[in-house]
Amino acid sequence: MGRTLIQKLWDAHTVADLGDDATLLYMDRVFLHERTGSVSLKGLEAAGRKVRNPEQVFCTMDHIVDTLPGRGDETIMPSGKDFITTTRDAANAAGITLFDIGDDRQGIVHVVSAEQGITLPGLTQVCPDSHTCTLGALGALAWGIGSTEGEHALATKTLAVNKPKSMRVSFDGTLGFGVTAKDMILHLIGEYTASGGVGHAIEFAGSAIRALPQENRFTVCNMAVEFAAFTGLIPPDDTTIEYVHGRPYAPTGKTWDTAVEYWKTLQADDDAAYDKNISIDCADIVPKVTWGTSPGHTGQIDGVVPDPSEAPDANARSSWERALEYMDLKPGQPIEGVPIDAAFIGSCTNSRLSDLREVVKVVDGHRVADGVKAIVVPGSSQVKLAAEAEGIDKALIEAGFEWRESGCSMCFYAGGESFGDQERVISSTNRNFENRQGPRTRTHLASPTSVAASAIAGKIADVRKLR
Repeated sequence: MGRTLIQKLWDAHTVADLGDDATLLYMDRVFLHERTGSVSLKGLEAAGRKVRNPEQVFCTMDHIVDTLPGRGDETIMPSGKDFITTTRDAANAAGITLFDIGDDRQGIVHVVSAEQGITLPGLTQVCPDSHTCTLGALGALAWGIGSTEGEHALATKTLAVNKPKSMRVSFDGTLGFGVTAKDMILHLIGEYTASGGVGHAIEFAGSAIRALPQENRFTVCNMAVEFAAFTGLIPPDDTTIEYVHGRPYAPTGKTWDTAVEYWKTLQADDDAAYDKNISIDCADIVPKVTWGTSPGHTGQIDGVVPDPSEAPDANARSSWERALEYMDLKPGQPIEGVPIDAAFIGSCTNSRLSDLREVVKVVDGHRVADGVKAIVVPGSSQVKLAAEAEGIDKALIEAGFEWRESGCSMCFYAGGESFGDQERVISSTNRNFENRQGPRTRTHLASPTSVAASAIAGKIADVRKLR
């Protein structure tokens, strides 16, 4: 029987079979950030161990940094400066590459790793951050780990991992007007629940996936963890290879030719069998927005808030009831038209240059509605510089958006800046949990273009209707 891409990458990195479906895997890359990486580095130092192959370990400042213009080590996050200085000292002592504040390579860990060419097709990569699965869009086996596992990976370049089952999710057909990669992944989670991927690694496939530009593929894989999957990945193709070519850490010369030859073999065999298959017709996808407190609480932007009495089981009914109480929404209420207080565009899900270009198209000729706080945070300093070179920053500022420095920002609340008590936010981020963007803040997830259209309308809006 043929092998899936997941199986091929797993086999290529197996150091030892530990029994009971556990495998000791070799780790090609380890990436850290200041919120959790400092814990791994300090733990290693306290144990008297050194980083093995420090040239294959990287770190960036992204989670606890301010994104306000003119930022430095001083942040409004509780203990923010301590996180930053501790990570800086530990990274320098360990001899690993650090993308520090002020470095034009700094940014959100998963954005930086891809744009620098650190993640390559066929590699394994881990980071103490759950959205490491983003990098599976390059055909890598990448997943999030804890700080203790991070310490082990740093010291040994290996990790003991339980092998997940395999799932193939095929998106076929053509995306309609106003429908984006974010809508694709929200559709999957909404239809099959936020636990639909438990215990599986997902290969995203199908004509619609192959048609996506590389940066949009990152968006799809980013939210595999919101589907409760171990990771998500997309087989590398010419789009992937073109994206990687010429990046700072990508191979060059004859090594590049050898690498490309290998990357082209990273496809599932025709007779590969999966433990689960899901097929989605993209004609069924319209712009999506969440109404509750889980990415699984997703509906059509022109739909209505569901009635908990129609939930599939008692647990779902209880979850829906609590979500509607927290979000202050009523069953049957139209989602479109719900007034908002704020709009946020950023995060490792949707903060790349292509996202910002699409936002500017929506914003052109419009202004942010009175009373709406609208913020755009580029995913990296490279994205910020490239956007500014195209005048994207000026267009957004003129339209009433705040233009920030790169970082995770208000994707999550870390005790510093937030949107405020019970304020309603439409956000291009990946999580809408209770208190995710601030104490009692109510978050609706959507695509960057839907967020932009809503900021202009002052309420949740269908980008297809914007004139």
